[in-house]
Amino acid sequence: MDAVVKRLKTVVDPARPVPMPAPADAAYRPDVDAALTAAVPGESAVDVVAMPPEAPLAMPKQSLRTFNRLARRRWAAPELAYTPWMSRLFVFGGTLAITAYGAEEMYRVVNVGGVTTLEWALLVLFVINFSWIVLTFTSSIIGFLWLLLMKPRAPKVPASLRGRTAVVMPIYNEAPSRVFGAVEAIWEAIETLGLGAHFDFFFLSDTTDPTVWIAEERLFLTMRERLGQQARFYYRHRPKNIDRKAGNIADFVSRWGGSYDHMVVLDADSLMTGHAIVSLAAAMEADPDSGIIQTLPLSINRNTLFARVQQFAARIYGPVLAAGLAVWMGRDGNYWGHNAIIRTAAFAAHCGLPDLKGRPPFGGHILSHDFVEAALIRRAGYAVYMLPVLGGSFEESPPSLIDLAARDRRWCQGNLQHLRILPARGLHIVSRQHFMGGIMGYVASPFWMAQLVVGIVLVFQASYFRPEYFSGEFTLFPAWPRFDAARALELFILTMAILLAPKVFGLILSLLEGGVRRQSGGAVRLILSVCVEIIISSLLAPIMMLIQTGSVMRIVFGFDTGWKPQRRDDGSIPFEAIFRRHRSHTLMGLLTLLAGFMISPSLAAWMSPTIAGLVLAVFLSWASGQKSIGLALKWMGFLVTPEESSPPPIAVRAEALTRQLEQFGFDEADPLLAIYRDPALRAAHEAMLPTARRRRRGNIKVDRAMAETKLSEAATIEEAVTWLQPKERMVVLHDRALLALLARLPDTSSAG
Repeated sequence: MDAVVKRLKTVVDPARPVPMPAPADAAYRPDVDAALTAAVPGESAVDVVAMPPEAPLAMPKQSLRTFNRLARRRWAAPELAYTPWMSRLFVFGGTLAITAYGAEEMYRVVNVGGVTTLEWALLVLFVINFSWIVLTFTSSIIGFLWLLLMKPRAPKVPASLRGRTAVVMPIYNEAPSRVFGAVEAIWEAIETLGLGAHFDFFFLSDTTDPTVWIAEERLFLTMRERLGQQARFYYRHRPKNIDRKAGNIADFVSRWGGSYDHMVVLDADSLMTGHAIVSLAAAMEADPDSGIIQTLPLSINRNTLFARVQQFAARIYGPVLAAGLAVWMGRDGNYWGHNAIIRTAAFAAHCGLPDLKGRPPFGGHILSHDFVEAALIRRAGYAVYMLPVLGGSFEESPPSLIDLAARDRRWCQGNLQHLRILPARGLHIVSRQHFMGGIMGYVASPFWMAQLVVGIVLVFQASYFRPEYFSGEFTLFPAWPRFDAARALELFILTMAILLAPKVFGLILSLLEGGVRRQSGGAVRLILSVCVEIIISSLLAPIMMLIQTGSVMRIVFGFDTGWKPQRRDDGSIPFEAIFRRHRSHTLMGLLTLLAGFMISPSLAAWMSPTIAGLVLAVFLSWASGQKSIGLALKWMGFLVTPEESSPPPIAVRAEALTRQLEQFGFDEADPLLAIYRDPALRAAHEAMLPTARRRRRGNIKVDRAMAETKLSEAATIEEAVTWLQPKERMVVLHDRALLALLARLPDTSSAG
């Protein structure tokens, strides 16, 4: 054990050049595959420490109430600075003009014999909802024209780099083999380009599941044994996930950030090619004013119906919307929290997040930290922008409607929190628009629902109750609740055209681009796939409207959403859980259908897409999570993306490494038995634990007391493993004294 710990304390100097292996194909590494096959976990000791020497950076919490504009840095390279005034004038001026036209037309629709109070309410709600979709429409026009006429080529791989970059993977109860396989594939891809000496890789674990935690450590140790010192992988586990992902990144930056010029932040489902990462590093070196450079991640590796719909939409329509945003945002852009590169010193100096006063959901820790970090670093005088045509940036979408809803609740709370940040001093006006856009993305659902309800009430009032003859203004004649049906139909057609235009733009560009067209199944299948996506999305939209409306209402009334790890696999959710989640939506759909027919068959026909989605909510949600339905559509050639027809080598390699790492059996192995039966693993685990704080007398924690009592009373290791609950297991794994008690227990199993 002493020899193992001694070797664990041998530190690799991160500033020292590391010998590079010969380049190899990123999709196939025979040297690594052989090491994977030959590795025997636990039989040899790891040769380096878990983390490099600390290089602290001060990361003060920023004030939202005060800001000295004179302290804002000036552009170091003013020749690179620009403001896209013409694009912004087109996007926002066009939005204002079209919204004004729509408002005028809606006023003419309801102003047949005067406007009642309810009709005024309908008009206001229409204008709010209409302006939101018009903004997306005008932005997509800019993106469409830019991609059609001015799309630049992806940058070439740089011949050299000057700085050092940390590639950080924050993880929280994720499947270990999957995460480690993905990061190893990224490392291989960068090594292939001959620039690996400029990059270190960090697994930043906030995991609270003891099984997952020890599996992470075992895979990390095995990786270091297999790949040697030329692969600079590091691992850190935090005892408490304070401030969640933002706190995880802040902990890394404040303790080790001083060694790195930049950091590439990944998510647990992220995958990036070597070309994408080194191009980001080169872009940041070429632009001294850049603070954050964001990529456009494309969805891959999904097979359920819902995930395939999301994946197809992101691939065909996403580039148009992203290009539009990139053009009019310019250097005042936004950050989506992953698959981006950040200037480390600037981030530390200006992106320390304050806690908001009060309790959650509007107070406490800032959930949607990425928008705020982008706003703060832009406030300090650094540019934030996107490279929408870089390519090689991937992520995975939620596998079902329920999984999306669970993630959406957290995002909803985070975006509504931004109401507290909107008045912050010194923010750029475009940063404030990003906040407003995020907020509107969720409050649009209650507005849409309110518009539907007001419309139904107006028709219901005219059919069954005494009409509201007189408006709020004095008039000698009654105001009959009537509508201009022909003008209403024209306005409906205009609204649908504006809503569908970004999809049409994406389809046109995909048809014009030969490679995308062929790899999506050809022109006919691509067009049919767009039709399938529109139908499915239209049916799911009213369900999401109710889900998001419920989320907004819960947050408004003070309910915290909490924070649970995302489900990233393609498995299905039990039907009983689906039925419980959506039975109220189905009931509402049936009641709306009945009321529509009672009021007017034409009203029921007008609302049929919304009613159909709600009535079929249980079935649609169940179908959304079915892998068989998604694969059937794939077999027929529908909803196919180029990345499916020709999978990126990085994705193929990550999948292969994941499968090989799974064969070790670490992901599901009992952590206490693994520590107990492998002295080298136990020594490595204890060496990676932070220095224990001395317990104050009388300060007795229940979980530790219970764990110690159970270990003391257990006659065998089997009894201890059976008795200890998950929280008690975490206490044992964090406590060297309790680990010693565990190690002294006899093993009566045949394996012992």
